[in-house]
Amino acid sequence: MPKMKTHSGAAKRFSKTGSGKWKRNKANAQHILTKKSQKRIRGFRGTTAVAASDAKSLERLIPGL
Repeated sequence: MPKMKTHSGAAKRFSKTGSGKWKRNKANAQHILTKKSQKRIRGFRGTTAVAASDAKSLERLIPGL
């Protein structure tokens, strides 16, 4: 049976925490920022946990982690 291949696009966007949860960057912080409030833009900083319902699909996309 052939090796499992990692989805390279997903591997660049998601990583695992020490406890085994998936983390991701927040969306909507890249462009068209002039109409977004500073409070909203500050909320886009940093990372957050992936929803549990999406974590199962990530396990299939990134089997090596």
